[in-house]
Amino acid sequence: MGREVQLSLPAMPGLESVVNVTSVRHRSPFRYPGGKTWLVPRIRQWLASLSCRPREFIEPFAGGAIIGLTVAAENLVDHVTLVELDDRVAAVWRTIIEGDAAWLAARIGAFEVTPKSVEDALSQTDVPLREKAFQTILLNRINRGGILAPGAGRLNYGENGRGIRSRWYPQTLQKRILDIVKFRGRITFIEGDGLQVLTQNAQRRDTAFLIDPPYTAGGKSSGSRLYRFSELDHESLFEITSTLSGDFLMTYASDPKVRRLARRHGFETRLVAMKGTHHRKMMELLVGRDLSWAR
Repeated sequence: MGREVQLSLPAMPGLESVVNVTSVRHRSPFRYPGGKTWLVPRIRQWLASLSCRPREFIEPFAGGAIIGLTVAAENLVDHVTLVELDDRVAAVWRTIIEGDAAWLAARIGAFEVTPKSVEDALSQTDVPLREKAFQTILLNRINRGGILAPGAGRLNYGENGRGIRSRWYPQTLQKRILDIVKFRGRITFIEGDGLQVLTQNAQRRDTAFLIDPPYTAGGKSSGSRLYRFSELDHESLFEITSTLSGDFLMTYASDPKVRRLARRHGFETRLVAMKGTHHRKMMELLVGRDLSWAR
């Protein structure tokens, strides 16, 4: 049995109120489409509601991994496992978590962003893992919306007319990367299939799962536009999730197909407010076995 969770949390706004993300510490080096900074306070609330502190927290579709990083940094569980299939994103997490974080931070700090330097850096092929990680961070920072999928456009005018340099904050990136080093001993990274990792850990009662798949259910195209690996059998994901012994929280775009899948498996759903592109208020869907904590 795990220890009881004892967390002191500020009062949360209702689910219809948008969480102020400026109050949430940004720990990820990524600008990630579909990022979950807005969900961080809800995750704290969810984990605090559990009767026993989870020993493990698994994020099978990690992406920018803001949730898993926060859970590890704040010691909300004993250990965090991040899983990502995209080899470029995986290169970043492997470099930071498995030992070359200082090199990556130094490479970022020394790089001067110009059209030529960017082209030279990104044109290199068959590079070592840590250079691939740098290329990924660079691409993430100069593409519109941080999109890494094929066909993504580069920033032109950018923030304050700074073009491709407008999202390149080397000192901030260095700090975030080196801060992760302080707690990376509590993180395991797996480059692989999130569905497989869920299946392998289905019988673990001491594990909590955050399941945030690409939004392609119900024919939605946003996932395919934003992510290189967007194809996912959502019905299989729900089937696997229904076998989990530990608690879980799923996040989805609000969609009739997702609601039907949730009802079929006896899951509860709640709409929660967040701000999307251009600061437009949107509603996302939380899915779980017991969402009584989410009000």
